[in-house]
Amino acid sequence: MLAVSTTIESWYDSLALRGVTGANVDRPSHFHMFVGHLAVALTGKAVHRGTSLVWFVAAANLVDLIWPLLLIAGVERVRIDPGNTAFTPLAFEWYPWTHSLLMGVVWGALLAALALAWHVQRRALWLIGALVVSHWVLDFVTHRPDLPLLPQDGRLYGLGLWQSIPATFVVEGALWIAGIALFLRARRPRRLAGHVALWSFVVVSTFLWASGPFSPPPPDPQSLALFALLGWSIVPWAWWIERTSEPIAAASLQQR
Repeated sequence: MLAVSTTIESWYDSLALRGVTGANVDRPSHFHMFVGHLAVALTGKAVHRGTSLVWFVAAANLVDLIWPLLLIAGVERVRIDPGNTAFTPLAFEWYPWTHSLLMGVVWGALLAALALAWHVQRRALWLIGALVVSHWVLDFVTHRPDLPLLPQDGRLYGLGLWQSIPATFVVEGALWIAGIALFLRARRPRRLAGHVALWSFVVVSTFLWASGPFSPPPPDPQSLALFALLGWSIVPWAWWIERTSEPIAAASLQQR
């Protein structure tokens, strides 16, 4: 985790020196990461053990991975608004191409089609698509009303769990713990590398999520988008976990 933090700080400092984010501002730590999405991904692996964790992590977080790209391109908009909710200072003004329910279905179908072309087992395709759509459902619970059903729909939805920091910690934390527990019932880390891969993922994700409400807000949307690109690191990280873990059944047979 120290190496990750050092890398983030070094990157931010280099951006500040080049005038991308502006010098002498607080480092943003609000990566648009919700551990509930990671919990769903780990659960997906427990349900369909024959498919790589990479697909489930990519599916559950797909729209958040695309989101910063569209922010940088100016297609979607976010505003830094401390107090917008208790848990995050981000006001999601316009993100229908990543966070509308209909586009969630479209992105899910596209990722499932890519998985099919990659020779992923057909039985897993529906689960991959469903995990993409689950992102909207979980965001519906946490966000204030800012989620559309259709890209051009003016009606917005959200239950606003993020209005309460304690309630968010309880609900999202319970999902996160449950997802980790289900994953560990299906797979176990193999040797030291496996433990490092899995538990560094858990610790870093938990830290970034839990520290969010108490961290300074991002200086501007452009800085936020640039740092949100670090979210793509969860895809190779999932590959690392997959490569350094093994099914529980296989491990048990080897011990007999």
